[in-house]
Amino acid sequence: MTSPGLNEDKVALSPLIKRRIDTLHADKMAINDQKMKLIGPLDLDDWGFVHFPDFTFEAPPEALRDDGIICGYIPIGLTMRAFMNAMPKYINKNSALGGAWIKPITDFAPIRMAPEDFPDELQPVWDKYHTFPGFGGMNHCAGDITIGLTLGWGGLLDKIRYYRAFNSPEDTSFYDGEELVVLGMQEYIAELAVEARRLAAEEKNPNDKENLNEIARINEWLVDNPPRTLREACQFIAHFQTLDRTYYVGGALDQLDEALRPYYERDAAEGILLDDEAVWYVASVFFNDTHYSQIGGLIPDGSRDMTSRMSFIILDAMHALKIPINIALRVSDKVNETLLRRSLEYTMEDGTGVDYSLNIGCEQGFSRNGYPLGLARKRAKVGCNWTAIPGIEYPLQDVTRCNLGFAFYHALQDVRVGERSLDYLYERLQFHTKAIVDSIKAGYDRHYEVVGRNTPEVVYNLFMHGPVERGLNCSEGGVDVLSFNIDGVALATVADSFAAIEQRIVKEQRITWDELFEVLDKNYEGHEDIRLMLANIKRFGSPDSAAEKWALKVRDHFVWCCKHEGTPKHNLPIIPGMFSHGTLIELGSRLPATPNGRKNYEPISHSNEPDPGFARGVDTFSPSLKATAVAHAQPGYGNSAPLHLDIDTDMLAKHGGMDALIALIHTHNHMGGTLINLNCLTEKILLEAHEDPSIHPDLIVRVTGYSAFFASLSKDYRQQIIDRFLSKRAG
Repeated sequence: MTSPGLNEDKVALSPLIKRRIDTLHADKMAINDQKMKLIGPLDLDDWGFVHFPDFTFEAPPEALRDDGIICGYIPIGLTMRAFMNAMPKYINKNSALGGAWIKPITDFAPIRMAPEDFPDELQPVWDKYHTFPGFGGMNHCAGDITIGLTLGWGGLLDKIRYYRAFNSPEDTSFYDGEELVVLGMQEYIAELAVEARRLAAEEKNPNDKENLNEIARINEWLVDNPPRTLREACQFIAHFQTLDRTYYVGGALDQLDEALRPYYERDAAEGILLDDEAVWYVASVFFNDTHYSQIGGLIPDGSRDMTSRMSFIILDAMHALKIPINIALRVSDKVNETLLRRSLEYTMEDGTGVDYSLNIGCEQGFSRNGYPLGLARKRAKVGCNWTAIPGIEYPLQDVTRCNLGFAFYHALQDVRVGERSLDYLYERLQFHTKAIVDSIKAGYDRHYEVVGRNTPEVVYNLFMHGPVERGLNCSEGGVDVLSFNIDGVALATVADSFAAIEQRIVKEQRITWDELFEVLDKNYEGHEDIRLMLANIKRFGSPDSAAEKWALKVRDHFVWCCKHEGTPKHNLPIIPGMFSHGTLIELGSRLPATPNGRKNYEPISHSNEPDPGFARGVDTFSPSLKATAVAHAQPGYGNSAPLHLDIDTDMLAKHGGMDALIALIHTHNHMGGTLINLNCLTEKILLEAHEDPSIHPDLIVRVTGYSAFFASLSKDYRQQIIDRFLSKRAG
């Protein structure tokens, strides 16, 4: 669907703007090259920090407890303020904006949970199942950036002081700590302006001198005042990014096109803004950091898509800069068709681009938790895989891993000493899965009670509706929607193992239970024939496979464990998801051999996806098979379980090209899918880059829900993508 009168043209860049953006790309490559040499591979979303290897920092002595750690509002506020004053003030003369973050503050200062507040009684369970419990997780929510854009830093300070006086709490530490953070930001911004003035005085090129002076003027204004123009709004967002990343590496950035649209429209109407300048401003935000944000999507009543000219400018900025950028396009039946098609055009040209957040699975799924559909539509894709309602919801997504692979491993050990049957194996899997989920729930109860007095959300509290007004950390009732997430992992590993046992032991009686235990104990050494026999069944994702039946049974029980009751003490609501991030390597490295033919310590399966190579011998366009399997195995309550598609552009040409991708995206949406991560590459380029990353240093890929330079990933992380891609003929 297109909008009448909406300018959907590509932006033509002037020579000056193109030079600036191209130079920003080159500068980014140089910065990343330095980081790789000094730090090594970075197996994460492409953090935009500028590395200053000689920088050191000592926390204020008054912030330290007797045991040497820093926790609580005032100690953290003191430390953040001191750090923002101390860290180098970076200005790039090709950027429209000033500033950059330099590394997380926790690399320099011992900000952490107090040992006495840690749930030691739960640690043995977490260790047994190699669980990521989520306790102490930080920043996995999204602020409403319009709060800051409306108030500015001076207005945020006034708001803190007003509600401290209005509420008159006995303990003012919440407000005192937040005030220190804002004061630190104001002092940081003032020093940015001073640095820009200094650089301008030394600059010989008149265009660059003018740009540096403008950066100084904007920062001088923004110390106390809210932004008035698009460029000032982008500079405010860059300040927010620097603060957000510095404190526990936050990364959520709201519905970016709607946040910036009023400034663009006002500037354009007043004749003070050209579209290529707008592209440069947004590209400068992306150069500053790869925060997660969304474009497009339905307004709350569902009557129309909110795509605007700003949506196209954001897409063009992403394409022009050509660095890892984490933008999602929300897809519905009312999506702007030109925006969708152009995003795919850019992906096919660049190798990757936006990912696709799907409205039916995300919105209707979230409403199944008892929330109105209009509220569900406000959930934006603002994390690696995850969505949240900016400013309203505390979901704590992507901080847990319920390792179903270890639930299965312990169930198999129970069968070893007990009843030799599939029914008993599944019964024990149910027991161990519930034990993991229950332990995470108990940890969330403790998190709810103690995280605010230890590591409060001193950044997001400023950008949420409620915390400052109530004087409460957003984790403990400062916001209205609490929806704690638990992610299951290793679904295909478990489902394929059940199916292999069912087929080869129970039905065909090709091997016995004892023989299975023997070959697993030996890691299949000397028994490659048995390993191949177990692996070569119809696996999860293949049409009419028994493994899919098992995947759905395992999924259903995991979902029930999450949803049938809240946390034991505070009845906090739980929403299930299935997402592994890159931890399939880490978690797999601890898991012994499994009956699906996987050897000791090899990676587990991704999220709720079939394993690579699942459809060998099936004469079908395997991306469609994979998409169907992922859609069928969604947890179903609105949290993303993503589909990764790594498609050879040569193969794509044989299957209808862009039209085939558009059809697949819409079909996956209607089947209840939630997120599609897409790479369109050629086998030749990918293999060359894997063998020698220096050959294609600026090749960008989507790894899971995030994008990164392929060359900046470790060999193991690159191998994930190679495995997915080389099995394209088979999924």
